Amino acid sequence: MMCLGIESTAHTFGASLVDSDDRIVTNVNSTYRPPPGVGIHPRKAAEHLATVADDIVKTALSTKEGSSIDPDVIAYAAGPGLGPCLRIGATVGRALSTYLKKPLVPVHHGVAHLDIAMSITKARDPLAVLVSGGHTSILVHVGKRWRVYGETQDITLGNLLDMFAREAKLPSPGGLSVSREATKGENLIKLPYTVKGNDVAYSGLLTAAATSLRRQGNLADLCFSLQETAFSMLSEAVERSLVQTRRSEVLLAGGVAASQRLRQMIGLVAEDHGASFHPVPIEYSGDCGAQIACSGRLAYESGITVRISDSFVTPRWRMDEVDVPWIPRA
Repeated sequence: MMCLGIESTAHTFGASLVDSDDRIVTNVNSTYRPPPGVGIHPRKAAEHLATVADDIVKTALSTKEGSSIDPDVIAYAAGPGLGPCLRIGATVGRALSTYLKKPLVPVHHGVAHLDIAMSITKARDPLAVLVSGGHTSILVHVGKRWRVYGETQDITLGNLLDMFAREAKLPSPGGLSVSREATKGENLIKLPYTVKGNDVAYSGLLTAAATSLRRQGNLADLCFSLQETAFSMLSEAVERSLVQTRRSEVLLAGGVAASQRLRQMIGLVAEDHGASFHPVPIEYSGDCGAQIACSGRLAYESGITVRISDSFVTPRWRMDEVDVPWIPRA
């Protein structure tokens, strides 16, 4: 069984084929990059996604020999994300489902991040840490849903890094640019550190770092300090959650999971408490069609499909509002 996954939640249009054994057969993506100092404009991102969609899907459905692969299921990212971008992927998904006469499956983008991470790392019942531009959550799976055990109270970790990078006129992606500058930093500047139980808050940290930058603060030291402070806050919340939930595995997923420093810090938390650490491979940490295909296959096998007339998108969609009956796995 082949599932075609279509990703279009923000800056990336991706298409991927995943088979019934969770093997990623194809994975093709194109990402919109705004100029330095400029954020993602939903309309411009959607225009990019619409422009590349046809070629991306065709490539994902082609073998190395040039023949075409016929998928058995079509899955699309139904949310959360930017409305104009979500609608591009949903439209492509509906068209393919109608033309090929294949079932259509709606996928929650955040759940998909965890599904592909669990599939590749073989984690079974972890404390999951999801960090990206749209999510900063600490979760455990209970019953049929992921339950939020801790989260950001304002902006996400990915947004913190992106917004500071824009303030500093660093190129996109912001997290990678901040990380590169951080390696040049030598002095740890005191910045606001806000942890409330299992929750974190990053807006005060962003304001202080941006204010210091405008006052001609050293960029490398600020990037180093911003990263160390933000990651330490999350690590504290993860450690507290790990002690409370007594999970024996820690899963790290999402775009910010590509950060080597964050992987090191969360890995040390897991090690200190005798838990195995399962970071998603860097090539699948960011938005991609493979995560939608992986999650779509699991959802389809659990009996989840949607009629074309009901295939809406949901720009605001919490993780704990979605049934995920396929976890834990045997």
